[in-house]
Amino acid sequence: MYEKILLAYDGSLEGAVALREGAILAKHCGAAVFLLSVAPDSAGVQMAEGIQCGAMASHAEHYREVLERGIDKLTRLGLAPVGRLAFGDPARAIAIFAREVGADLVVVGHQKRSFIERWWSGPTGAYICDFVGCTLLIARNAVSDAAFEAQMTGSATATAPELVTPQA
Repeated sequence: MYEKILLAYDGSLEGAVALREGAILAKHCGAAVFLLSVAPDSAGVQMAEGIQCGAMASHAEHYREVLERGIDKLTRLGLAPVGRLAFGDPARAIAIFAREVGADLVVVGHQKRSFIERWWSGPTGAYICDFVGCTLLIARNAVSDAAFEAQMTGSATATAPELVTPQA
């Protein structure tokens, strides 16, 4: 069904949910996996750079580490992800990478935000469906550690509920 799946991963709990759901789909479909981590270029990060030199480099390094953790996790599970770190507006960066790799499915997490958070961050993520030209899955199914491992290794499905951790 899907041949190329792009997973957007930011290291958050919601990102871990997207990573897990996307990995399970990729395994079942035999799809190629692309992993994208986007370091948002927000006004807050720019202000922090003005106050403390090196804040932007630290911000970028954080997202580079997030990407590496995601790639490591997917690789250990038998997938061969192609990873990329991007900078800027996440919705636009996701859409650009999806077009570049010819993704037919993009998997993202969803984080509820207050009105003030949305106002400060602008349309980031709010209009992702306007930018992405393929199927978009907003992952909200928190797969337990045991169930995820079972799905990825093909063993019996676990029944004990567990919390999803942000480590992917």
